[in-house]
Amino acid sequence: MGQNILDFQNQGSYNLIAQSGGPTLGLSPESGVKIISKDNLLFKDLNKNGELDTYEDWRLPVNQRAADLATKLSIEQIAGLMLYSSHQSIPARSGGYFAGTYNGKPYEEGVTDPTLLTDQQKKFIKDDNLRHVLLTTVQSPEVAAKWNNNMQAYCESLGLGIPANNSSDPRHGTIANMEYNAAAGGKISMWPSSLGMAATFNPELLRKFGTIASKEYRALGIATALSPQIDMATEPRWARFDGTFGESSKLAAAMAEAYCDGFQNSENGWGMNSVNAMVKHWPGGGSGEAGRDAHYGAGKFAVYPGGNFEEHKIPFTEGAFMLKGETKKAAAVMPYYTISWNMTSENIGNGYNAEIVANMLRKEQNYDGVLCTDWSVTHDHNVLDNFIDGKPWGVESLTEAERHYLCLKAGIDQFGGNNDMKPILEAYQMGIEEMGEAKMRARMEESARRLLKNIIQVGLFENPYVNPEETKEEVGNPTYMQEGFEAQLKSVVMLKNSGNVLPLKNKPMVYMPKRLIPASVNFLGMRTPEREEYTIAPTLLSKYFDFTENPDEADFAIVAINNPSTGIGYDKSDLEKGGNGYFPISLQYDEYKAKYARKKSIAGGDPLEDFTNRSYRNKTVKASNYMDADLVKNTKEKMGDKPVILSVKTGNPLIFSEIEKYADAILVDFGVQYQAILEILAGNAEPSAMLPMQMPADMKTVELQFEDVPFDMNCYKDSEGNTYDFGFGLNWSGKITDGRAGLYR
Repeated sequence: MGQNILDFQNQGSYNLIAQSGGPTLGLSPESGVKIISKDNLLFKDLNKNGELDTYEDWRLPVNQRAADLATKLSIEQIAGLMLYSSHQSIPARSGGYFAGTYNGKPYEEGVTDPTLLTDQQKKFIKDDNLRHVLLTTVQSPEVAAKWNNNMQAYCESLGLGIPANNSSDPRHGTIANMEYNAAAGGKISMWPSSLGMAATFNPELLRKFGTIASKEYRALGIATALSPQIDMATEPRWARFDGTFGESSKLAAAMAEAYCDGFQNSENGWGMNSVNAMVKHWPGGGSGEAGRDAHYGAGKFAVYPGGNFEEHKIPFTEGAFMLKGETKKAAAVMPYYTISWNMTSENIGNGYNAEIVANMLRKEQNYDGVLCTDWSVTHDHNVLDNFIDGKPWGVESLTEAERHYLCLKAGIDQFGGNNDMKPILEAYQMGIEEMGEAKMRARMEESARRLLKNIIQVGLFENPYVNPEETKEEVGNPTYMQEGFEAQLKSVVMLKNSGNVLPLKNKPMVYMPKRLIPASVNFLGMRTPEREEYTIAPTLLSKYFDFTENPDEADFAIVAINNPSTGIGYDKSDLEKGGNGYFPISLQYDEYKAKYARKKSIAGGDPLEDFTNRSYRNKTVKASNYMDADLVKNTKEKMGDKPVILSVKTGNPLIFSEIEKYADAILVDFGVQYQAILEILAGNAEPSAMLPMQMPADMKTVELQFEDVPFDMNCYKDSEGNTYDFGFGLNWSGKITDGRAGLYR
């Protein structure tokens, strides 16, 4: 065996063995796994039987290895593969949604080792055979790397040695007031949101992001990305609009291809820098009625008043399933929670719907990748307005086991947010009763093969370990941070520049008012008190301009605000007053009365309601941050004839009529560091981005547009005569006319 080894490294918790003619092997000295030598090559004996099994032979095709291992698994082990864990925080929090314990005790800073597995993680790995783990927050890249190694060593010691396939939701977002320094790194590189990347109209920039982000993910021990979100955002009020690539199916398709190709393609196909991409949400979730979101029972329905159901598939069929690289298709797909109302013979959630999954996706698209439900689809539904409530839309009356079985029959392979294999085992018994054990076993093996393929093709069976020191150097390194910051600059849209007030030269004196931020409660119930503060940190602002708190002394003012926030479109206190609980979601700051809303909702029905009409006609709502609009107006009054520069951070279209007339220049961003805004204001960078969506003229046009149809709103026209339509943006010379937008309209 020794003659095959090029290098042997003891890394403490694991050993690395580099060989000639084959991949480097990583294994834990504590796991009991040995090395097999055959044909002058080295392999890991993962099942410890002293023989080279097909699934252990890295020379063989991935599908052959996966199929072999699937036949060796017990039903309990297959059920475990089908589980996708609830959200895991590293280290676990001491209470709440991400809580966990260590030897029965909560995490204690400075006492508990944050790289250890929690009691709950050990249980679902060993007792429930779970191997797909969803990570949320991590204390640091180094902690994440060491935790990964502890997790992989534990998995390697059990059963057939199947490694953990750790995953993440998008984690490359920005910290608004974090200062960028070209010579410094960070915890991870920071890039614009998906909507911001769409505003660049540059798929190749997104491909570069995918290539960099995949390297950072793998250094953290993450091998699957629960992204990209490629829903067409045709409903402007939708809460998840900012996670999309906008309302154009063509632009979303181009961006989906670039994103998946960047993440998955490691040189010439799958490799050790590859990350499986799980595209979401089939067949498109961006048409929720009245903008309500399907995380809540109040938003369970996607509607198609414009008859435009088929176009919502284009980002998948012409993007994620048509990659330029050798990986060909996105490795996994997640259907959305929604009921695609009246699009099939049965109004049930997309993950349960055989016509949407088995027919439209498996058969029509010949898709043989992993299909994973969205999180908590199979859990019980108890309230209409809680983010972490179960979401079994349309099948609320079934048991959890029956819901799992219905998903399996539809073609689903995996269940998001489930740590317990019991309901899958019950579903297996139901299948035996209906179709016999041989057929049901074959159905389970089919899913096991797909799931194992995604673990094998990214090299985890050969080496699931990462070097914590290399992780510290790789994740958020200065080069990656610079690439991300340059992308941020390219994602900022200039909508107005009256009298060419921008760029600002010679470091003039700037006034910036404090912004009142209302008290809030996030989706996990965590409360934040009301506070007043500068939106842009004065220390950062002062690096570009002289700062004063006196508007009379200033040459110009900067006002930085967020888009209007009016809630989820539901308020249970309305029920006590005899109402139905439903309210408008507004895109304006001031009070809005929904006199143009539908008299009768298109869709409706829930076991917790004794009615089906979810209309909110003539009800009113006001943005919780209505003070943002007042701040713009009041600042203009204080400044008189001196320029007011408005910076708007948004994740949705918004109504500009309330604020545009008080601003001499307007910049819109979709999630950047404020330093990127200041770079543009100071003339160090020229704006080049354009709107990836329409900005509506008023709420009437929002109410009258069709949730499923793009480009169907009357757009806002400003005091300069410019219309804020899809593809509009300004640079220093005026309106951008380089042809990018025309490719995707």
